Amino acid sequence: MTKKFINATIYRQPDAKEILIEDGKFKAIGNHLPDAKEVIDLEGKLVLPPYVDSHIHLDYAYTVGEMEGIGAKTGTLFEAIENWPKYKATMSKESVKALARKAIYDEVSQGVQHIRTHADVTDPKFTGFKALMELKEELADKVYIQIVAFPQNGMYTYKGGRDLVEEALKMGAEVVGGIPHYEPAREFGEKSVHDTVELALKYDRLIDVHCDEIDDPNARFVELLNALVLMEEYGVRTSASHTCSFGSADDAYAFRMFDLFMKSKMNFVSLPTENAYLQGRQDTYPKRRGLTRVKEFMHININVAFGQDSINDPWYPLGNGNLMNILDNGIHLSQYASPEELENAFDLITYNGARCLNIQDEYGLDEGKAANFIVLDEKTVFDAIRRRVDVVMSVRNGDFLFKKKPQAFEVEFKL
Repeated sequence: MTKKFINATIYRQPDAKEILIEDGKFKAIGNHLPDAKEVIDLEGKLVLPPYVDSHIHLDYAYTVGEMEGIGAKTGTLFEAIENWPKYKATMSKESVKALARKAIYDEVSQGVQHIRTHADVTDPKFTGFKALMELKEELADKVYIQIVAFPQNGMYTYKGGRDLVEEALKMGAEVVGGIPHYEPAREFGEKSVHDTVELALKYDRLIDVHCDEIDDPNARFVELLNALVLMEEYGVRTSASHTCSFGSADDAYAFRMFDLFMKSKMNFVSLPTENAYLQGRQDTYPKRRGLTRVKEFMHININVAFGQDSINDPWYPLGNGNLMNILDNGIHLSQYASPEELENAFDLITYNGARCLNIQDEYGLDEGKAANFIVLDEKTVFDAIRRRVDVVMSVRNGDFLFKKKPQAFEVEFKL
């Protein structure tokens, strides 16, 4: 069955106003397209490729309410990591699936169709990892889920952690993870970065490292990760998540690294809400924002994306899967909000995230690709961001995942 969407405002395609879909794919995007069996008038509303959440922990979602007696006192990253095993020991595959499914609904119902989730594998039973692997298959018609084998408690801080990461790769994880700043000494953090790259090369997998999620400007595991993937020509398949310390580094170091990042083509993922909440806890004032150098990355074409990271877990008590909220916070914290910058700010939760997931070849609003897109309740990019508008339609493979009415007054207010 063919569908035709008319009177559309299409992101990055200002001259095109119509979308023709056939057999679940974009047949044509342009003007004066052939007739279709079903015609939908978008009344000028903005069409985007689906939101991409390039970093979340679905196996942690909604666990705060389950962690009675294990509450956070300091609100720091390291306290949360220390508390997590206490709850992890009580998890079942069924409990993880139930809470993760709720978080996936939060995201998909707000326009996300592609998710990269980190799954904690520092667990010999692989409870959370197995739960997410099952959900990935069960929900494949509604959302693409990519799973990172993530050693939350460290490859070496947790005895046997490195081997558990490798076992998860054998079980089907698409991405190798790491957390070098949590290892017991710099030497072991560096060893874990080497291990991550070696495992990715061995199993032909992507890389996504929790890298330098700390305020210390001397935490420079990102430098080592970049060097290794630069030498292996593996940068386009690698993401460095968080890199908070790079936001605290001095300019002499940062500008040297910009050149090396451009050479490697490594991707970055910034988590605006979570790191604004977690970082700077030991600062009085001035208090650090917790973000990497997003604005500079965007201006010199180093790929950087935003992600949700957490929904109601020991690291972050808030979160609701709304990437418009993530974008809003991120552009404020990074001061990426001039009129010119806002014109491509949606890249931070769409195209840039797709590059992190290495799905850019099949993602986007192009003829021949899967007809996946969302429609926002506004007519311009600027006003959609300024007003933080809702997603009113989500289309996947040419079919509606959902449609909802735009916000309206029950009793109209007039001046």
